[in-house]
Amino acid sequence: MRGFIKTLSQAPLTAQLGMAIIVIYMFTAIFAPLLAPYGERAIVAGQYLGPSWEYWLGTDNLGRDMLSRIIFGARNTVFIALLATILAFIIGIVMGFAAAVSGGIVDQVFSRLVDAVMAIPILIFGLLLLTVFGTSIPVLIAVIAVLESTLVYRLARAVGMNIVVMDYVEAARLRGEGNWWIMRHEILPNALSPLIAEFGLRFCFVFLFISALSFLGLGIQPPTADWGSMVRENASLIAFGDPTPLIPAFAIALLTVGVNFVVDWFLYSVSGLRE
Repeated sequence: MRGFIKTLSQAPLTAQLGMAIIVIYMFTAIFAPLLAPYGERAIVAGQYLGPSWEYWLGTDNLGRDMLSRIIFGARNTVFIALLATILAFIIGIVMGFAAAVSGGIVDQVFSRLVDAVMAIPILIFGLLLLTVFGTSIPVLIAVIAVLESTLVYRLARAVGMNIVVMDYVEAARLRGEGNWWIMRHEILPNALSPLIAEFGLRFCFVFLFISALSFLGLGIQPPTADWGSMVRENASLIAFGDPTPLIPAFAIALLTVGVNFVVDWFLYSVSGLRE
């Protein structure tokens, strides 16, 4: 822990800012019920009230407290995006490493399957699948994970292909180690740096993808608080010069920028470059 704090203290200001943003968002998501002044779904006043001492960010189209909805939205949007990203990486890494280690028919089947999925724009494919299978949170996580795993597969396979030709992998094969052992003990430890960097970037894309689906009405469903749907629900206020719809949009943009700051610093650190 001390080593991490020391490394972070030596990081550029942008990386420190990004880490601070991530910590604040995670703290807000974990302790949302304690931080929010009102319930997630509680109707507390009239519609579209302006900011006041009682309702710091005003109320939404149903009279719910916007600040409380923003806080609960951090829990729902961030955690769902995190779960979908983790599942996407599990699927993509296992398939990618299996294709790299096995080669032959396994590689061809997985690669052609991924090519077929990637041939359709991801947003259109996501809308189609959610229309067919429903918009419950488990289905939403599964659909996003499957679609995003195709991109993780491409990276995992490419990195794995470069590692399987190394001498220590050949030595493991000669010792009689199986493919699963090689994937876990030889390929994964040597592929962590690009995969960790990709995890941060992929989380941002999943986060934005969920917000876009919610804005279109096929993501996280009301009355669950979600920043994308909150933009849609209050979009009519923009015509009257009210900045309320921009508040959840700003929350989305700020987390995306913070994660990218940290990922850029991590990539710079593992690249071996120095000023």
